Amino acid sequence: MTTHTSPPLTTPAASAALTTPLWKALAPICVIVFMEFLAMGLPLPILPVHVHETLGFGSFVVGLAMGAQSWATLLTRHGAGTWSDQRGPRSATVLGLALSALAGATYALSHAVPVPSASLAVLLVGRVLLGLGESLVITGALSWGVALAGRERSGVVMSWVGIAMYGALAAGAPLGSLLQARYGFAGMSSAAALAPMSALGVVALARTVQPVGGARLPFYRVIGLIWLPGLGLTLSALGFGAIAAFSTLRFGEEGWSHAALAMSAFGSAYVLARLLFGGLPDTFGGARVAMASAAVAAVGQLGMWLATSGAMAVGAAALTGFGFSLAFPSFGVEAIRRVPPQNRGVALGAYTACFDVTMGVGVPLLGVVVGVSGYGAAFAVSALMALASLLIAVVLSLRVGRRSP
Repeated sequence: MTTHTSPPLTTPAASAALTTPLWKALAPICVIVFMEFLAMGLPLPILPVHVHETLGFGSFVVGLAMGAQSWATLLTRHGAGTWSDQRGPRSATVLGLALSALAGATYALSHAVPVPSASLAVLLVGRVLLGLGESLVITGALSWGVALAGRERSGVVMSWVGIAMYGALAAGAPLGSLLQARYGFAGMSSAAALAPMSALGVVALARTVQPVGGARLPFYRVIGLIWLPGLGLTLSALGFGAIAAFSTLRFGEEGWSHAALAMSAFGSAYVLARLLFGGLPDTFGGARVAMASAAVAAVGQLGMWLATSGAMAVGAAALTGFGFSLAFPSFGVEAIRRVPPQNRGVALGAYTACFDVTMGVGVPLLGVVVGVSGYGAAFAVSALMALASLLIAVVLSLRVGRRSP
């Protein structure tokens, strides 16, 4: 039930990994991803408030500051994938961690600039550096993991990497708030720099994989193969973008306490769903699992829109995280089955860039919606987009059904 004729699924590195427990082969990569995303999670509850209240800018600029990282990531996914394919995922990962550490230092520098517009400009430089770093780290880590585990277990790899990603975001949000309260913005920023620096020491523990040889498809061919599952990811990810950018401000507007718990609930539920059901996309097919994921996420975002208390909003954020959890590996399984191994890095870079489109384009547009209709409207829009991703999953499922014997 594959979508094209391709080389064998299992690479030499994956064959070697089969003699080693999968968790042991992937553990260093997951730790690296955790530390990278910890650097991303620490500022999440802090930056919207910092830009809005400390620097004095409106909701569109808040969305711009949050989305700048994803714009940088989006524009460099192709380059990151090519780097990983040609020089190996280890090289891409190391460079990405170094850039991410520099981003945290730039956040701290921005706090020392007294003029709000200049401080914002320096902060945006840090967001761009973090975007470059994240592009290299996640593309390299996913390519590394799939090379070790084999393409037939790509859904498991994406699930485990996702646990590391959103586990870090769940831990990073309250930790960032604690560091901000105790040590200020500069202290939080320093921690965001130290996290990826510490991950550099873990790189040596992961099994080395070599770049895959063979003729590589042109980039436009890769895009043509993966665009539909990529669009499904783009639409389903808007719920995360709405929670990341506007949940803290919504809590403040409504007078609800413990705003950081919304992101923590999202991340915790996300990890729980991955732990319980992470193998389902490989077992039942990505399209089928994506349908269920999108439906649950849509209900969660409707709950965020209609919430009348902080507890209800936290519960809705958790439901969103539980639903969105399997969207990335489910649509990702559909994407990666369409490309040959020698284009894996570029394909994964293009696929994950769809998430960046959400954060770089969708979130600033949500900022415009918020400016017109209030913070709750952001979650109403993201619920509609989750339903649209459900329709895409249905289309993918029907295509798979027509190919089945």
